[in-house]
Amino acid sequence: MVADRAAAAVARGQHTAITFAQLVAVGHTRASIRHRVASGWMRRQHRGVYLLGAVDPPLARAMAAVLALGDGALLSHHPAAVLFGLRPSPAQEMHVTVVKRNASGPPGVMVHRLCHLHPSDITRRHGIPTTSPARTLLDLATQVSQRDLDRAVNEARVQRLVSELSLNAQFARYPHHRGTLALKRATLDEPKLTRSEAERRLLELIRAARLPEPETNVMLHGHEADMLWRDLHLVVEIDSFQFHSTRAAFERDRRRDAKLQTAGYRVIRVTWRQITDHAAEVVATLARASASAVKA
Repeated sequence: MVADRAAAAVARGQHTAITFAQLVAVGHTRASIRHRVASGWMRRQHRGVYLLGAVDPPLARAMAAVLALGDGALLSHHPAAVLFGLRPSPAQEMHVTVVKRNASGPPGVMVHRLCHLHPSDITRRHGIPTTSPARTLLDLATQVSQRDLDRAVNEARVQRLVSELSLNAQFARYPHHRGTLALKRATLDEPKLTRSEAERRLLELIRAARLPEPETNVMLHGHEADMLWRDLHLVVEIDSFQFHSTRAAFERDRRRDAKLQTAGYRVIRVTWRQITDHAAEVVATLARASASAVKA
């Protein structure tokens, strides 16, 4: 049927999602839509939104949630962060932002209503209308811990999705947003430490906690390890955004970690900011790693 082929073409461009209006536009009637649902050719996801086929691709739910809220709706908050690769796990509840209108979301979709959203904070990712990476981080700041937000900001920088300019623009546009303070903390410049100063501070923490003292700056399987506990098969690498923020550096670090892990070493990465601002957490992590290595 011509209408079926046309509907399939539309749905392919929308991660298998299609609206009632789009189905009618390609030639379907209410009766033919009911028949296609009854036969299993498509499934009703939300009121007026359907998914074609029996299996949902990864982004089907996100696309369907946006389509359910109509023109101008944007995927936002945690699901948008997942879409940009800033959060590791799929979102259970969809979050959609609408501007200058009242709208109620279907079950499983949280709707955020705004009076204004700057045009620069509207974009598309994998064909899905969404908030910009910088705006997504601002909204995400209201949902996750400071530590998880720090990680998301760092990943956005590594992927070159945000810049200091785009992040500072959020603070200027939305000074009273609930996420502004947390995002500002996450974007503060890291401590101005040299590599040797960071190592010295971490060694001081290790000694104060009476943990086993490591070797420093030693060659291991063709790479220089910042800190090595040879007997424990434990390596600590000290990262800085300045030297580890490019995609090439990110991939290089992961290749080195994989090589060491294959050789039987556990690799822990800590940042300069963690050493200065979250010393107790760093020490606790190293203590647990040392204890588990001894038991093993």
